[in-house]
Amino acid sequence: MIEETSEQVALRVVADEEWPLWRDLRRTAVADAPHAFCSRVDDWDRGEEARWRAMSTGPDSYNLVADVNARPVGMARGVRLRTGTESAYELRSVWVAPEARGRGVADRLVAAVEEWALRQGARSLRLLVAPGNPSADALYRRHGYLPTGELGGPAPDGVGRQYAMAKDLRADRPAPEARPS
Repeated sequence: MIEETSEQVALRVVADEEWPLWRDLRRTAVADAPHAFCSRVDDWDRGEEARWRAMSTGPDSYNLVADVNARPVGMARGVRLRTGTESAYELRSVWVAPEARGRGVADRLVAAVEEWALRQGARSLRLLVAPGNPSADALYRRHGYLPTGELGGPAPDGVGRQYAMAKDLRADRPAPEARPS
């Protein structure tokens, strides 16, 4: 259990040699919340080292780990998608371990990916939310993300569909109110 009085939260970019950490966090996140990730742990056990290295340290991704008291408890990923001469940016894989929730860790992860995207020249950041995930929806709305009306891939039930949200990163908006997530 994390002690509230002495916790030290730190965000760090995943280094090349830390791909096993990224893999293990992703597997833990999917096991904890398969509905939120629209996948199962088995879907992530098929990869070889090269796949995990490419995902965790590729040049078009920004992969963060949140540590509390030097223990990994969360993750988030920013991705630049290249289509011809255009680039689009997405926020993916946001997850915080149950014992670290409610301490603002997810807020810090989201804000850090937004800052990365801005440094890359992004005008907006997009993400997908699984239906029936009110915590994620509330987190993203708190940060200024709004539904776009676009649908993403199917939800695990095969019936529902993920929905897209986006944020204009350059709009003059007040900073999100920091709330536990």
